[in-house]
Amino acid sequence: MIRKIKFGKIAIVIFLTVLIWVWTDLDLDEVHTIPRVMMRVAKSSELLVSFNGQPEASINNIELKGPAKKITEVRRELDGGTRKLDFTLNPEREGMTTTGSHALKVLDFLKRSDEIKELGGLAVEDCKPEIIEVNVVKLEKKLLEIECVNENGVPLTPKSIEPEKVEMYVPADSRLKAKVQLTSRDITQARLSVAVKTPYVELAPGQTRMASNTVNIKMLPEADSLTEYSIDAKLGITLGLNLVGEYKPEIPTSSYNDLVSFSIFATAAAKEAYESQPYQITLYIFDDDKKKGPDEEQRRDVVYNFPEEYLRKNEIRLKNQPEEAKFKLIPLNPAKTPPAGTN
Repeated sequence: MIRKIKFGKIAIVIFLTVLIWVWTDLDLDEVHTIPRVMMRVAKSSELLVSFNGQPEASINNIELKGPAKKITEVRRELDGGTRKLDFTLNPEREGMTTTGSHALKVLDFLKRSDEIKELGGLAVEDCKPEIIEVNVVKLEKKLLEIECVNENGVPLTPKSIEPEKVEMYVPADSRLKAKVQLTSRDITQARLSVAVKTPYVELAPGQTRMASNTVNIKMLPEADSLTEYSIDAKLGITLGLNLVGEYKPEIPTSSYNDLVSFSIFATAAAKEAYESQPYQITLYIFDDDKKKGPDEEQRRDVVYNFPEEYLRKNEIRLKNQPEEAKFKLIPLNPAKTPPAGTN
């Protein structure tokens, strides 16, 4: 007698077999490569941190390994934009708190990062580059003067700033000023009463720090109407009394060109008065400068001879930082070497 084939039981067996295959496949490890992610620096008030001078670094070809189900889930989130895999470097946690260059082992960093731990069960197998150079500058708290600028970065002359200085973290040898940017509406407000703004300092491109307190700014009428002018200056040199007739100052051409070409902000009258002077800038060379040899280059800031009348009225100012003059003192009558064999 031929038994009847029970197709229902066969279907159930086939279904369970396929299901076991699927679950077995999902439990197998799979590798997914992420082409590129970015690493940035966690904010630190006392450290200026960059990657080869840049505020962020690229990490490429990150290989993630884990269960196929989890890999599929993470891939879907990354492709769909519901998950963004970027990394944050905390310099204090990595022990990078001293000024200088530090080598970050990228793979080790990724393996212990919070971002990878949040993926739940996935591990990092490889990435490029292996090492990233991390540059650290330890900052010091300093009292900085405050400079007001408009939306185009042109300096403005305020009637008053209270307080006149603000504490901020900057490099120890820095000559930076804290800045306050005023919009047209801010300027109008500051002329009528007071504008309340937060100073900031730009430590490097993309590295701006805000002060922890605000300042009150008042503006004079038309204080923002100074015009930018390019100046082709005449350089005067003042020698110490004991150097006259004994030494000749020598300034390299490149340094001289940098000194005599600069920009100012001024009223038309102030600019005219400045240009009518015999010398717009002066380099002072002192008697003690002769202690250095004639081959030794010396440096000193030049003095910008702005007319006192217009300087008092805040109607003239230098656009950038003062330039340093490079110079050597060459003896006019160098000591002669006696002939060979002469006692």
